[in-house]
Amino acid sequence: MKVAIYGQVYQDSTMDYVGELLDELKKASAIVAIEEQFKYHLSKKSNVDDCRSFNETTGLDGSYDMFVSFGGDGTILRATTFVRDLGIPIVGVNTGRLGFLSTIKKEDVRKVVREFMQGAYTIVERSLVEVDAGTQSDEIGPLNFALNEIAVSRKDTTSMITVETHLNGEYLTSYWADGLIVSTPTGSTGYSLSCGGPVIVPTAKSLVLTPIAPHNLNARPLVISDDTVIRLKVLGREDHHLISLDSRIATLENGTVIEIKKAHFAINMIEYTSDSFLNTLRNKLLWGEDKRN
Repeated sequence: MKVAIYGQVYQDSTMDYVGELLDELKKASAIVAIEEQFKYHLSKKSNVDDCRSFNETTGLDGSYDMFVSFGGDGTILRATTFVRDLGIPIVGVNTGRLGFLSTIKKEDVRKVVREFMQGAYTIVERSLVEVDAGTQSDEIGPLNFALNEIAVSRKDTTSMITVETHLNGEYLTSYWADGLIVSTPTGSTGYSLSCGGPVIVPTAKSLVLTPIAPHNLNARPLVISDDTVIRLKVLGREDHHLISLDSRIATLENGTVIEIKKAHFAINMIEYTSDSFLNTLRNKLLWGEDKRN
């Protein structure tokens, strides 16, 4: 069994729980690799000399059985930049707050290994979106994909922007808004949801276009097939606008043609039987809760 571990270095509260995981992995005679900055942080309080290390470019391959992320959903989004197209299944131990992606309670960290060994889990494939900004693609860099969403938004202005939108070459509309979100099903419970978008089950073959604070009030979130090629062009009073890929942000020139489509690879997520997506909806969005009952 080979396991990779990653966490945010500033979260000292995770140390005890990482120790519990390492203890459980030792019992399973697992080969363990820890992200190099996180390993350095752990080494101040624990002996991790026997563990391998990895970074964004080296140390991981498709032979790993599991990638464990310590933190919140943002940490898992960061974890995808390490896994990329290697196919290593990711599981999140939640040391933050809500956590739609990072669903394992930190107090239950030992079950990450125990239930995996028992086979009490399924692998759920999560689609991603990728972006091509033509000659401006260097501004985005090689990590041109996102698990949650790609969004365009205004920059250096309080004025709205116009987002000219085409789907498979056909004109849809021009959103007059603060921006536009292109969300995956995984991201439907993130930024898109806060802007009025729908909740979509992770396995749906869909994408969602959700305008951010639209001035044209008849503009509503639109669910489209995930094989749709989306073309955007932003116009506004300033010369530049922002594009975000999950937590990564770049600046593009207004008028840049941006093409967004489903990525050529997917991310595998480990879903334990006791922590299904529907169970997460009930517990964290309080679906079905009623003070009258």
